[in-house]
Amino acid sequence: MRLVIAKCSVDYVGRLSAHLPLATRLLMVKADGSVSIHADDRAYKPLNWMSPPCRLEEAPGVWRVVNKAGEELRITLEEIFQDTSYELGVDPGLRKDGVEAHLQELLAANPETLGTGFTLVRREYMTAIGPVDLLCRDANQGAVAVEVKRRGEIDGVEQLTRYLELMNRDPLLAPVTGVFAAQEIKPQARVLATDRGIRCVVVDYDKLRGIERDELTLF
Repeated sequence: MRLVIAKCSVDYVGRLSAHLPLATRLLMVKADGSVSIHADDRAYKPLNWMSPPCRLEEAPGVWRVVNKAGEELRITLEEIFQDTSYELGVDPGLRKDGVEAHLQELLAANPETLGTGFTLVRREYMTAIGPVDLLCRDANQGAVAVEVKRRGEIDGVEQLTRYLELMNRDPLLAPVTGVFAAQEIKPQARVLATDRGIRCVVVDYDKLRGIERDELTLF
């Protein structure tokens, strides 16, 4: 991973045009070829980015990051304060807690919980950036990537979005739709998922385990 702290302006030229005026920012170049620009005022989401596959062309005072569609992220560098590279090695991935791992196991055994006619293809379907929790087929035999969380938040939607982007490049799978499954899904995560065409499913963990609730209900 390469980390560059620089005073720069950024222009995105593609389906949309966007401009970031001159400021000091963090430029992150990952081993997968992605380039992202970060400010110091948000937890995780970059100001702008280019997902792989793309190429980085460096010239004095300017970087051009171009993807296969010809869209361009142009970074104009006024001053570089730090330029450092690190070898991080292979990441083992996020380890799920016991409930989350068991929830994935239960959904694999009961795929129709996710949709009528769903069947399981396999658990932990591997992609270039990590394993998708479940790969299923829907009633029409379309491929469905399922991300399982105990609590569904925006970062889980972002994770599934990245998986879908890669999987839809595979002609043997495409088109691949997405399902975001969790015991609880935050409103912001639901809005983002809906905007990206990802269906949300709230899962009753106790019901899947065969445990009846003791609470009295009106209906």
